[in-house]
Amino acid sequence: MSTEQGSNSNYRRTLGTTALTAVGLGSIIGSGWLFGAERAAVLAGPAAIFAWVIGAIVALTIALTYTELGSMFPKAGGMVRYGQFSHGSLAGYMAAWANWIAIVSVIPGEATASIQYMSSWDFGWAKNLFDGKELTGTGLAAASVLVVFYFFLNWFAITLFAKTNNAITVFKVVVPVLTAGALMFAHFDTSNVVDHDGFAPNGWSAVFSAVAVAGIVWAFNGFQSPLNMAAEARNPGKSLPKAVIGSILIALVIYIALQVAFLMAVPAADLSGGWNSLAYKSPLADLSIAWGLNWLALLLYADAFVSPSGTGMIYAATTSRMIHGVQENGHLPKVFGKVDPKTGVPKPALLLNLVISFVFLAVFRGWGSIAEIVGVATVISYITGPVAVMSLRRIAPDMKRPVKLKAMPVIAPIAMIFGSLVMYWARWPLTGKVIFIMAIGLPIWAWYELRKPWAELKPHLQAGAWMVAYLLVMAFVSWAGGTEFGGKGYLAPGWDIVVVVLIALAFYLWGVRSAWRNPTLVQVEQEMKDVHAAEEPEDAELAQAK
Repeated sequence: MSTEQGSNSNYRRTLGTTALTAVGLGSIIGSGWLFGAERAAVLAGPAAIFAWVIGAIVALTIALTYTELGSMFPKAGGMVRYGQFSHGSLAGYMAAWANWIAIVSVIPGEATASIQYMSSWDFGWAKNLFDGKELTGTGLAAASVLVVFYFFLNWFAITLFAKTNNAITVFKVVVPVLTAGALMFAHFDTSNVVDHDGFAPNGWSAVFSAVAVAGIVWAFNGFQSPLNMAAEARNPGKSLPKAVIGSILIALVIYIALQVAFLMAVPAADLSGGWNSLAYKSPLADLSIAWGLNWLALLLYADAFVSPSGTGMIYAATTSRMIHGVQENGHLPKVFGKVDPKTGVPKPALLLNLVISFVFLAVFRGWGSIAEIVGVATVISYITGPVAVMSLRRIAPDMKRPVKLKAMPVIAPIAMIFGSLVMYWARWPLTGKVIFIMAIGLPIWAWYELRKPWAELKPHLQAGAWMVAYLLVMAFVSWAGGTEFGGKGYLAPGWDIVVVVLIALAFYLWGVRSAWRNPTLVQVEQEMKDVHAAEEPEDAELAQAK
């Protein structure tokens, strides 16, 4: 069957493994590589290398839980749907809200990154785009034009999106690799690793914090883009896991190479005040100019448009599918579930995300501030996967699972622990601020749900209570935790980590046991059965043809 049934019937199943991997890699390699190496080094010094490895392990572990879910439910919106299927409206809505906030804010973030790099061009008008902390009015206007461009490319057709993205992704991979190699060849000062207060000048707590707030979580977050476009995958059972895992591993190699190149290329004079004194406007381009690689600086200035623009374009596409998913969950007007039959694009959802992108652009004008918000919101959205995947194994054991890992009972709780640790490492008060942003979305849920009869609403509240309590407890632990993570110091170093691990396991167990066979799950089970039944004759015909 070439299209998904129901409301997704206007999507085209045209994306194969290569195209989906390009979507994932194109999402991952955006602005993170342009700024992440410097921000991680400022926080953690040379030990930032380990922050990228930790970030990849966290992303990969959590991604494994989502690949099973994505293969079970190849539906538009991907990650905003799974919590609804396993736990009903409250947990489903909170997970969807967190995920949407994390993803939609990336779009203005990528535009901000491009303009921030442009501000180091040797022109007076360019230098006035960024004041060192945030975009100026002129910079904001320029970033707004880029945001409109991202959405314009998505307006016409998914095939145009795929063709454009594949070409951009090739460029986005080649330039970082070339940058890392050129900088290593130009200047490779190994004394930088040990001379300036040692390998981990700010301690290992800074390494962990870098994972959450230096753009590393942001940098790997693109793994979910193929999942959000599962309704357009030709063979989601095979292509989704390959695309998700492959894009993370390829990106990790590139990111480590860039981090090493950056650490060794920084001139000793720039480190006179230590790693935390670095303040480049365009980190990799500035280093290229410092070592006479003017050609590389020009290439980086060009790629500062291509890489973020490619990612912004992808996220403009995936967020529109997420809005479609939220509407199907019953928490947005029906107009946002409409898909244009000619182009296969959910245009009303696309327009809503354009408006929200402008709001984020106006409020968070610097790449760093957006990266912090995205990082923590992303982690909050991550915790749904480990709980949902094992919950569905318990309450829907007979559903077809094209991807089913035997080790999932071990992987899922570990993923929950990793997500909780990254949230804690983000430091108070940032964790509290993002959790507050999560609460802002609850009135929308209340508008649609509190009008229902108590008997109908009660099981949704009971099943979602664990997630509300989890966020409140994590906010409290972040406030009371170690001073190295911004807390009050009521928890001794080391013990705070133990407490977070125990909290993660406790809420994981509570979450899995809270799942129930809610109406949405029953409906999607039947929908998937119909899809698989319709596909069997086509599969048989293809087998005979071969």
